[in-house]
Amino acid sequence: MRGLNSAPPFSPIEPVTDILHGVPVTDPYRWLEDQESPRTLQWLENQTRYARAYLDSIPGRERIRTRIHELLAVETYDSLQKAGNRYFFRKRLPDQEQACIYMREGPQGEDQLLLDPARRSTGPYTALKPFRVSPDGRLLLYEIKEGGERAGTFALFDVKSRTTLPDVLPRGYLRGFAFAPDSRSFYYSHESLGATRPFYRAAYHHVLGAPITDDQEVFCAGEGEKLRLCLISDANRLGFLVYRFLEKTRTDFYLKMFDSSGPPEVILAEAEYIFGPRLIPGRILAITDRDAPNLRIVELVPQENKAPKWIDVVPETAMRITRWVVVGKHIFVSRMRHPRTYVSQFDFSGRKTDELPICDDISVRLIGGSPDDDELLMEGESFTQPISIWRYSEGSGKCLLFARRKVPFASRYYSHTQVAYESSDGTRIPMFLVGREDVLERGAQPIVMTSYGGYGTSMTPQFSVFVAFLMERGCVFALPNIRGGSEFGVQWHKAAKRRNRQTAYDDFLSAAEWLIKTGRTSPGKLAIFGGSNSGLLVGAALTQRPDLFRAVVCMVPMLDMLRYHLFDNAHVWKHEFGTADDPDDFTALRRYSPYHQVRQEMAYPATMMVSGAADRNCNPLHARKMTARLQAANVSDHPIFLDYNTFRGHSPVLPLSERIEALTDRMTFLCDQLELSV
Repeated sequence: MRGLNSAPPFSPIEPVTDILHGVPVTDPYRWLEDQESPRTLQWLENQTRYARAYLDSIPGRERIRTRIHELLAVETYDSLQKAGNRYFFRKRLPDQEQACIYMREGPQGEDQLLLDPARRSTGPYTALKPFRVSPDGRLLLYEIKEGGERAGTFALFDVKSRTTLPDVLPRGYLRGFAFAPDSRSFYYSHESLGATRPFYRAAYHHVLGAPITDDQEVFCAGEGEKLRLCLISDANRLGFLVYRFLEKTRTDFYLKMFDSSGPPEVILAEAEYIFGPRLIPGRILAITDRDAPNLRIVELVPQENKAPKWIDVVPETAMRITRWVVVGKHIFVSRMRHPRTYVSQFDFSGRKTDELPICDDISVRLIGGSPDDDELLMEGESFTQPISIWRYSEGSGKCLLFARRKVPFASRYYSHTQVAYESSDGTRIPMFLVGREDVLERGAQPIVMTSYGGYGTSMTPQFSVFVAFLMERGCVFALPNIRGGSEFGVQWHKAAKRRNRQTAYDDFLSAAEWLIKTGRTSPGKLAIFGGSNSGLLVGAALTQRPDLFRAVVCMVPMLDMLRYHLFDNAHVWKHEFGTADDPDDFTALRRYSPYHQVRQEMAYPATMMVSGAADRNCNPLHARKMTARLQAANVSDHPIFLDYNTFRGHSPVLPLSERIEALTDRMTFLCDQLELSV
């Protein structure tokens, strides 16, 4: 175990005090919010030197890097879409920096290269992804990203001529897109980063070959930062979804025929519930939580001068719906009841016609299908098996393999078990323990733990190179199913939502206490990690109970919960967290906000903060300010440092070589702190 030979770089304290609801709140590092200031850039340079002085001095780093290379530099497939008999997808060859876009004619066809980002000569940070395929399979809309930015540029590719067309939507956010029935034009809702009116929300019609400046506005939702316009379509109709992110999110839904010149018809207005419609020829289907907290699928039947009639198609059950796809004349629905995924098939009358056989330890995601086809596309993975892509044919009733990621990991030696423990309020929380079979049977072991605890996202078995590498070195992986997810329906989510957020953190801390109390590990052998909302989770755990952990990896997090909503588009998460603008939310947020809970003269565990300048989901100001505050407060000899990358964002699109180096750094840090053999 190595410490740092020098003190961390000096971070000047320049306190700014705000009065929030009569309470003074002091921010000592507000100046670090300015990402482009010379002071911040110099501070980042100093932090990078400090981090590298520690990471590069750890013995065994090259051996770790070699193994990480073996695990990551494998052939991968993702983003599968189908149109007619053509399959479009991303594929990355071993040691290729970025994935390319390919096509197959038929499921057994040859993989034909369509687009290679390396041929753009813009460097290894350029990533491409298929976005939408025209119904005839002739045109492909694809996204171009630089680094981990959220925004992208959108271009059209002609499959027959193998050329990119001049019809390009500039860098920004594409909220909706629909090909016209003849594929000679398209409709779109796009928020351009260079727009002179950045909050004007409208949909436009573009004819292929015409200048973008000639595009005709076909619908306007209004103008406002808290307004969003999305599009959906089928072969004959175009739907407009207008979201207003107010105290409650309100949704309007409009519909028009492609060949109609008149205004769209209002189908729904001021809906204060989840409403996710899909247009099926002759029908409007939608998923909703109206009168159904665990979600149901309904058919909306418009009525003249009256509200539409709602007809149940897939009724609510105790298991919350996670995904749904319309394939042919059937609806496939996935539900999760801890720990299993269930996939059921219904006809449009609501009659259940089949149940797909899914293994207990496999997580299944429905990724595609079409009313014009009979094939369902799915992904499956487990703790020990990497992602595979499958095709399920209604006609044959068989699941057939499309592609498999082959990672050199000896899965046969690993297994998992399930345990349960009591949280601080007495609630029983289930938890997975995963590891080598011989290690799971031993006593105290190094354990690495994560969870999520938000947005109703359930924690199911998934393969992770991060975890696989550590399990190879004798670690046990712990995954508690804390509240904030939907493992046991919507109430499991609501129990840790908004002002109840501390419940998720209590569940997570109780898991750590249980692992220590039962002799499975000790505070000196327990590490936690997480990213995004999970980064907030480990940030809260780190500041509330620093005595429980030896090491923390906190990636692309939100940590200043009193100011998070003031940056980028983070205000859209107010329904999950609340904001400091509301006095009751403020009280709850201030109580757990990790940045505000850092205590002076406290012995904190070794902490690796990870962020990057391109992140516009969880702005990197959180990681910068938290690093400065922890370094100043810490009295232990454990390293606290920032791993920062100019191109890193919230999208996982860094080139392979940089992902290998980044994961090598994280594994080097954890192996050093947990004293794992490398």
